[in-house]
Amino acid sequence: MEEKQDKISLLIIYTGGTIGMVRHPKTGSLSPVRFDRILEEVPELNKFGYTLKTITFNPPIDSSDITITIWAKIANTIKQNYRKFDGFVILHGTDTMAYTASALSYMFENLDKPIILTGSQLPIGTLRTDGKENLITAVEIAAAKKNGSALIPEVCIYFDYKLYRGNRTTKRDSENFSAFVSENYPPLAIAGVDIKYYTDFIQYPVNKGILKISTNFNGNVVILKIFPGISKGVFDYILNMPGLKGVVLESFGSGNVPTAHWLVNSIKRAIKKGIIILNVTQCQGGRVIMGQYETSVELLNAGVVSGKDMTLEAAITKLMYLLGQGLEYAEIKMHLIKSLSGEISE
Repeated sequence: MEEKQDKISLLIIYTGGTIGMVRHPKTGSLSPVRFDRILEEVPELNKFGYTLKTITFNPPIDSSDITITIWAKIANTIKQNYRKFDGFVILHGTDTMAYTASALSYMFENLDKPIILTGSQLPIGTLRTDGKENLITAVEIAAAKKNGSALIPEVCIYFDYKLYRGNRTTKRDSENFSAFVSENYPPLAIAGVDIKYYTDFIQYPVNKGILKISTNFNGNVVILKIFPGISKGVFDYILNMPGLKGVVLESFGSGNVPTAHWLVNSIKRAIKKGIIILNVTQCQGGRVIMGQYETSVELLNAGVVSGKDMTLEAAITKLMYLLGQGLEYAEIKMHLIKSLSGEISE
């Protein structure tokens, strides 16, 4: 399905992560190293015939240390090189890869080139590494074209033979090679003997436009997970934190919380102060349907916003992004329930 063309050019951005790490000879712990000699590590990439360039973040960032500033650095690196390359591959640690993929998906307006994030569970220099296959196939996918246009003009995660929409993806396993899952949206491609692309699920730009990038995020948010026995004191303390602008409420099942009056009243007070509260399910799959059960009716009436079938990663980054755009309260609520870049099923 994809076309192979001579002189396709790709930029590989190594931000950090296990794929480019080495073990300390004494402690055995992993630490990141420079990754600018990638073609020596993976000589198979030369066989594609693509023009491959690399940029290595200095110092490389462990994915646990990813911040809003790093998201902006990745986005600006792509912006500065956007016209020079046909696609981009971002090497990133797995722990926060789904957060970064979600954030990037909101930052790029009129994206018409692939941005493929990948990494590995084992360092690329180890014998049984999954990093080589992930990198090689991510490069091939980033180069894929049809009728002269990118086959996958989205921010995606490629891992363990599957390509997922980035803002639909969650890390589910810290040990197995199949580290990621997309419960509420099907894969965009599966790599076997051939790479099979599912174009019906790929999001293509409706109107050709100039690429726009917004790197403004507001970090004054919190994820508040509901659990049996959660105390009033803890709940009230979180919702009354100075400067708090938004809350992702991780509720039970299809959007339910305990029926205790103090809990609902605390939420109402927070909303009256102008705090946005976005309700997502703790379940890996499924969606929030507020009002389906009595335990979520009061949330709906109080003005809590339904996160529908968004992942936690997509929800928190979307909230941070919208709060960073200088929008009015009502505008933020309106955008939260609509799809910005395929993160939500409408």
